[in-house]
Order: sequence, then C-alpha cells, then structure tokens
Amino acid sequence: MHPLERVRLRLLDLHRVLLDLEREEYERRHGPVTPTGYLTALTTDPMLAWLKPLTTAIVTLDEILDARGGVKEEDCRESLRYVRDLLTPAEDGTEFQRRYADALQQWPAAVLSHAAVLQAL
Repeated sequence: MHPLERVRLRLLDLHRVLLDLEREEYERRHGPVTPTGYLTALTTDPMLAWLKPLTTAIVTLDEILDARGGVKEEDCRESLRYVRDLLTPAEDGTEFQRRYADALQQWPAAVLSHAAVLQAL
C-alpha cells in the first residue's frame, strides 16, 4: 500500500469522527436531522464550514492516487506536508486549525484519530 493511501484511510477515519461529533453538536442546537439534512448543513451552514479543508485534502489525495502514470514523488511530499500542516492545531492559526485544536481538547475520539494520522504520516 502506498504511503498516501495509508494517510488517506486515516484521514477518512478522522473526517468521520469529526463529522459525527459535529453532528451531535449540530443536533443539540437544531434538533434531530436526517442524513440528507446534515449533508445540506455541511455544505451550507457556516458553523460547519471549518471542516472543508479536511474534505478538500482527502479529495486531493484521491486525485493524486488516481493519476495516470502513478504517484509523483513531488506530489506525495507536498501532500504529506500539507496534511501535516493542516493537522497542526493552533489557537492563532487558520479557522480549521483553531477549531481542530478545540476538537482535540474536547473529544478523545478525535485525539485517537489524530494520533493514527500522525503515525501514518
């Protein structure tokens, strides 16, 4: 398995954990939502927009892994660096980094998934 594939799988796990945890928070504020309703909220609600950089990173890894001619070493290095930077929690960083730092402080499941991604990196 290519190293990017391992990272991608761990990012998918982390993404799922964050989506599930954010859904709990969202439903606490807005009441129960259907899966379709939550998908709509993910794409339209500004409170959930912080997750988009992680979603974009996963899509980018998919594109690199599916590229004709195989994975280019430079693309691999850049992608791994981007993921490492993205997942660096920072109180004074990007919106994703700030919210991610909060998630890691509040949710043990996020910490476990974060550790799995770091190990794959």
